[in-house]
Amino acid sequence: MSDFADYGRPRRVDGGLRARSARGAIGRSWWSRRFLEVLESFALGTRLTRGRSYARAGQVVRLAIAPGLVSAAVQGSRPQPYEVSIALTPFPARLWSRVERELAGQAFFSARLLAGDLPDELEELFAAAGAPLFPTGVTELKQRCSCPDFAVPCKHLAATFYLLAEAFDEDPFELLHWRGRSRAELLDRLRALRAEATGAPVPPGPVTASPADPDVAGSPVDTVAPPAGAARALAGLSATPLAEAVDRFWLPPVPLPDRPPRLATGPDLLLRQLGPPAPAIGGPGLLERLRRAYRALGPPDR
Repeated sequence: MSDFADYGRPRRVDGGLRARSARGAIGRSWWSRRFLEVLESFALGTRLTRGRSYARAGQVVRLAIAPGLVSAAVQGSRPQPYEVSIALTPFPARLWSRVERELAGQAFFSARLLAGDLPDELEELFAAAGAPLFPTGVTELKQRCSCPDFAVPCKHLAATFYLLAEAFDEDPFELLHWRGRSRAELLDRLRALRAEATGAPVPPGPVTASPADPDVAGSPVDTVAPPAGAARALAGLSATPLAEAVDRFWLPPVPLPDRPPRLATGPDLLLRQLGPPAPAIGGPGLLERLRRAYRALGPPDR
C-alpha cells in the first residue's frame, strides 16, 4: 500500500492554469455556481475544498473539454503530473435536436446564445426534455486520477472541478460542449432553424475554403455575405428617391415585441440557481421553506 502521507508538498509549477479567484467562492456566472452547488450537494463540499488551493496555485498543467470527457494533468509532489479524467454521458442527437428547435423557436433566446450568454431558463428547458443539464447524482460522473489517494474526488480531481467551473465562466459553451454540442455546431444549427422558420436564406458561417476551391456540387464557393445591420435595414430604400422615402425612413424595418418572451419555468428556478443561504439566516431549512412558499404563491399549473 502506498504511503500517501510521505509525498509532501506539491512541486511548484511555472505557467500552470491558475484560478482567477484569489479568495472566497469560485464561479461568477449562474451556470458555474450551479455546477459547483450540484457537486457540493453530492456531499463533496469538504473534499472539493482540498483542491481549491491547488487550483489557485496553478497546479493544473492542462485542461481539455471534449464531448463527454474532461481531461487534465495536475502537478502533485511526484515528478510526473497526475492524469485526471471526468466523464459525463453526452446527450444523444435526437435530444439536442429537440432542444435546438425549442431555442430557435424564440428569437430572444437565440440572440442571447449568439451573444455568448446562457439564458437562465436553459436548465429548465433541458429538464423538461428529460435530460438535466447538470448531473443529478455523483454516479453520473466517472472520476479517475492516477494518484495513489483513494479519496474520490482527490485534491487533483477537486482542483480540476474548480478550473472547469472557471472555464464555464469564461465560455459557457464549454458546458454544452461537454454535453455533446460544440459552439459552432449549436450556433450553426440555430441559424439554420431560424432561417427555416422565417424563410430567409441561411446566413453563411465562417469560410473555411478559399474562393477557388469547389464545393461538393463542383461550383465555386460563394463568399459574398448578405447585407447585415444598417445595410440590411436600408436595402429596400437604396433605389428609392429620398423625397419619396422620408415618411418611412425612421420606421423600424421589423416590428419589435413589447417585451422579450420567456420560457415557462418552475417558480423555484431562482432559488436553485442562488444556492442555500448562509447558516446564520436559516441555511437549507430556510431554502426549503422558501421553495414551498414560491410553489404555493406561484401561478397554478396549466
